[in-house]
Order: sequence, then structure tokens, then C-alpha cells
Amino acid sequence: MQPSGRHYVVVRPLFSEDSFAEQHERINRTRKTLRHHLKDYFTCDTNRAKNAARSLLPIIGWIKNYNIKEWLLGDIVSGISTGLVAVLQGLAFSLLASLPPGYGLYTAFFPAIIYFFLGTSRHLSVGAFPILSLMVGAVVTRLVPDGGPPANITGFEGLSMEQQRVLVASSVTFVMGAFQLIMGLLQVGFIVMYLSETLVSGFTTAAAVHILVSQLRFVLGLDFPGVNGPLAITLENVFSDITNTNVADLVTSIVIMALVLIVKEINDRFKSKLPVPIPIEVIVTVIACGVSYAFNFEKRFNVVVVGEMVDGYESPIAPNLEVIKESAVEAFPMAIVGFAVAFSVAKVYSVKHDYTIDGNQELLAFGVSNMFGASFRSFAASTALSRTAIQESTGGKTQIAGVLSAMMVLIVIVAVGFLLEPLPRSVLGALVIVNLKGMLMQFRELPFLWKNDRTDFVTWVVTFVASLFLGLDLGLAVGLGAELITIANIEDFRKCFGVTVLKTIIYEPEGVKIFKIPSPIFFANIDFFRDKLVQAVGFSPLKVLKKRNKALRKIRKMLRNGELEISDVRQPSTDTSEDNNSIEGLDQPIDFSGIPIQVNWNTELPANISVPPVNIHSLVLDFSAVSFLDISALKGLKATLKEFLRIEVDVYIVSCDVYIMEKLHQCSFFDDEIKTSIFYPTLHDAMLHILEKHPDHGELEKVFTVICKLSRL
Repeated sequence: MQPSGRHYVVVRPLFSEDSFAEQHERINRTRKTLRHHLKDYFTCDTNRAKNAARSLLPIIGWIKNYNIKEWLLGDIVSGISTGLVAVLQGLAFSLLASLPPGYGLYTAFFPAIIYFFLGTSRHLSVGAFPILSLMVGAVVTRLVPDGGPPANITGFEGLSMEQQRVLVASSVTFVMGAFQLIMGLLQVGFIVMYLSETLVSGFTTAAAVHILVSQLRFVLGLDFPGVNGPLAITLENVFSDITNTNVADLVTSIVIMALVLIVKEINDRFKSKLPVPIPIEVIVTVIACGVSYAFNFEKRFNVVVVGEMVDGYESPIAPNLEVIKESAVEAFPMAIVGFAVAFSVAKVYSVKHDYTIDGNQELLAFGVSNMFGASFRSFAASTALSRTAIQESTGGKTQIAGVLSAMMVLIVIVAVGFLLEPLPRSVLGALVIVNLKGMLMQFRELPFLWKNDRTDFVTWVVTFVASLFLGLDLGLAVGLGAELITIANIEDFRKCFGVTVLKTIIYEPEGVKIFKIPSPIFFANIDFFRDKLVQAVGFSPLKVLKKRNKALRKIRKMLRNGELEISDVRQPSTDTSEDNNSIEGLDQPIDFSGIPIQVNWNTELPANISVPPVNIHSLVLDFSAVSFLDISALKGLKATLKEFLRIEVDVYIVSCDVYIMEKLHQCSFFDDEIKTSIFYPTLHDAMLHILEKHPDHGELEKVFTVICKLSRL
């Protein structure tokens, strides 16, 4: 049978390693000694001092560039909207921590103020987080149980049960913050990369089930002691007391949950048409307060209400050393979970709005925030996805919105908190349950994982089951252990952790970048892979894409306003619905509609519009050593490839393993943008195709030699 298609013939000398070394000079990387590293670390000058100040106080970097005209109004609207939600979530999540509702307001205030100065995320809403609240509650009810004497701890003498619980919560929060601060000083922010999306999904789903069950006693109006620790998920107390259900609480909860779910669905479906999301939680809370007060729910229907609220601020307190000793083991996983969740959410919005966040600085920020807040009786703070989404979607640009949100909480604490005293606790329980929808819906991932990645499926199930029945702290440890075991079974595990992804090429035709990956790609190194790829090509494709889309918006606006005249062309679109300052859609494929000319990004653009240059037309990824690809890495790889393709950089993958190809097909990797035609059996095939497509950028007769240079992580 005669082969079809184009042919090529390779003619070169026969090389041994010795003969190759004789004809080609070896390139060695200059390595610094420990003395040089120490000298660089302790050397100080003016620039380094300034950089250190900006690093420790990120507010210095962005406050001087604050655009009052364009950003202030959005921050004000966002701060008010987020503040109202922060008040309600603070009250609700206090119940998870087994504390009086009012103390959740402290958590929504003090940590947010400190984060304003120390945090690197401009959109994170700092405050109570349901999973952390539940973990704090487990410690609180263990040391100060509902139905028994408290633990024998010095410092409890003369305190009421409420005061003892507040002391426990603040002490465990203080040590949690201390752990975060120490990890930040030790520069170990990278640890979050070892918590895969699969592990976090299984853990948070189990936590959501814990939270759901813990709120049933408020929703049903039952009176039994809270439980904690291993097997706390049992429904025994609920079923044994279910005949005492308070019908008023149950009906109120059902109505609240139905209304909130319906309106949230409306917000999601019509978010592009709504100026701001409908604040349904605030609306139903106000209505519930009014109805409860008017009809005296507390006495007529025996409904448990929020009751006396905190009035102003109390004097600072010191953490109890005995409580710290008793809770240190539980505080460490709380520190990890709080940071991991906050960093993951912050990373999403930093990518969307094109700025960088620093994991080590985030650890410092949350460490100091929690330690400072604990001194004023707040409990563990992180972020909540729903609250952060509100802060960003309502126009928040910076942490000015976060400070204004804290000011809203301050007003409630010192002035109008008494208005919330008639609020039934069942309403707070219902709001907590409704906000669990996103976490509970993660069960839908299981069929996909079972079909496409059994390893991730096992990690998810093990983490979920362990967290469900052993408690959240032990469950996280078991899940992490299971994940490390699965990684240990990946071929070339040692290479994954010991060798960088980047390779250096001796010869590359003009406009071509060849990038070789010598190890499996998985959740722990996918971000490292993407960072090194950006370093290799010399630009961030996502930033370039956003800059180009912004430039097109500006050109369209100039054409509409007559500021840019082009003769003998069709008139531009008169659609003025596009917001030139909006970041929505900037990461989507470039749309030239309404532009009557062909834009050449490598030439000078009108009106001093600046777009980062792209000096390559082709990117070749050598997958010859990639023997494994998990779901997290697959998602990251797909997003990266699309970013390059959308800025007109052709991507080719060569020497891909058959197993990897099968997995890509199974996981719906290919679509209208990423096609199977980008895969080539060898690097030489891909290079010949590139040089044929771009004949002006190289010669077919060139010999392409690749020499790998290893560098450490």
C-alpha cells in the first residue's frame, strides 16, 4: 500500500552522545550558592525597601491609582449591597458556630478592616464562611456543651455559658490566625495547589451536608443540644424529637426558602438585564422581622427569635491558653480551609479583572485579620462565594467596597441592631440552607468523574465519606492522604515534583515557540505549567486578548462619535449598548463586527491605543513525556489553549500519548475552537506544516535540534 499525503526525507549524520557533544556546545545554567542567596536576601536598598512596603501593604499600590470618577460610585453601590448581605450572613453563620447571632457582626467588621490594608484581592468580601463557622462550632460545643458541664478550663470561672463560648470561639480563631501568619512568614502559600478541585469539591459537599443537618433544628423549631465531632451527622436527635416540630417555624422556613430560590433563579437568568441582583435575602428578612413583631411570634407561636443583639463593641480580650492547647489540632485544618477557599475565589476574580494576587501575602492578611478580630470577639473569617459575587457584580472595583460594607455592619452594631431582635431564627436557618445549593449540587460531578477519571472519583468519594463520618478536620486529612496516594501511583511522580516544565530550544524559526513538558500534568503543577508557558512566550495571552477587545470597543466608540474617520467604507454599527468600561466578555473571542477596517495589531493604532505585542504565530507543545492528565489539568490546559487561539496564535500538540488522546475525547476537550487537527505525531511533522503555512518565517532545510535544560521547581 502506497502512503498518501505529503512526504519528507530527513538526512543527517549519525550521532552518538559523544559525537553530538563534540559538534554542539553544551549550555549549563549558572547556579547561585547559598551564600549568594543569603546575600541577595539580606541586601537592602531604597528600591527594595519600597517594594517591601508595597508587598506588606498592597493598598499603597492601588490606592494611588484609584479612579474616583469611574470607580467610586460602583464601590459605594457594591459596599451597601454587600454590607446588607454581610449582616444577614453574619447573623446566620453565628448559629453554625453555636454563638449568639450578634457576634457574627463582629466577624463581618474587624477582619474586613484589616484586610483592606493587607489583602491583595480587590474583590474579596471578608467575613464569616459557613464551613469555618461549623468547624468553630464543633470546638465550641465540645468544650462548652449544651447539655452538660463545660470543660475544666481556667478562665471559665464566673462566666456565663454564652461568655464561655465566645471565649472559646475567639481563642480558636486566634490560633487559627497565628497558623496562617506563620505560614505566610514562611512563604508556604503554594500549599494550596496540593488541594485539588476534586478534593475541595468532596470536602465542601460533605460540609454542606453537615451544615444542612445542623440547621434542621432551627428550621423545625426543635429544642435539643447541638452535637459535634465524629458521626455528628447523625439525624437521631432530629427524628427522636420531630413530633415536637413548631409548625410556625416550619411554614416560615418553607416560604422563605421557596421565595429565595425563585428570586435567585431569576437573578441568574436575567443577570445581564438587571442593574443589580434583587436583594431577596434582605427583603425577606425585613418582612419576616415586621411580621414577627406585629403578630408577636415569640409568645403566640413559641418561636425562638434572635433576641437581644450586641449593643456597640465590647472591650478586647486575650485568648485563653488552655483553650488554645485544647483546640490547636482543630485550628490547623481551619487555617488551611479558610485560606484555600479565599485564595481560590480571589484567583477567579483576579484573572477576570487582570491583576495579580500573592498567596503568601494573603496568608499574612488573613492571619493578622483573624488574630485582630479574635481580640474583639469575632470568630473565624474567610470569604463566602455568594457574598464576593455580589460585591463584584454590583460594581465593586476595589476594597473600598469592602470597607463600606464593614461600615454598614458598624451601623447595625451601634444603631439599628435592635430592629433585628424579633427575627425568627428559623429564617436565618432557612437562608443558610438556601445558600448551600451550589455546594450540594456538586454531587452532579460524580457521573462525569466515574466515566472519565476513576482516580479523581475515588478521591472525591473518600474525602466526602471521611468528612461526613469522621468530622471535617479528620476528613480533610484522610482526603489529602488519599490524593497523595493516587499521585504516588502516577508514572514519573518524582519528576513531576523535581523538574520544571520549561525546556530551552537551541533553534526555533522566527515566530515559533517550542515548549516541551517532561512530566505528567495534574492539579498540583497545572498552574506552574501555565506560568512557565507565559514566561517562555514572553506575554500573557489572556492579557493580550483583553487589551485587544478593549481596543476594539474604544475604536467602535470613536467611530460612533465621529472621532475617527475612515473614507470609502461601510458605516459602523450604531449599537451603543456596549459599555466601554465593562470587563464582561473581554476574555471571549475577538469580535470585529462594527469595525469597517481590518485591524493589524502589529502596527500603530489610532488615539494612542496600546496593545501588548505578540511576536509568535505558532506555539508547539511537545507532549512526548506526558503520560498522565487529570481533570483539573485538562480544564486548565483547555483554557490556556483557547487564550492563545483567540489572539491568532496557532497551537500544535505533538507526540501525544494514545491514552491522553482517548481521555481528551472522553472529556469533551474538543470543540469549535480546539480541534483534533492541532495534533501531530512528531515535532518534525508539525514544524514542516508551520513552515509551509508561514514560508516567510523560516526555511524547510533547517534542522531543528532540541536540547533540554532542567531547572528546579
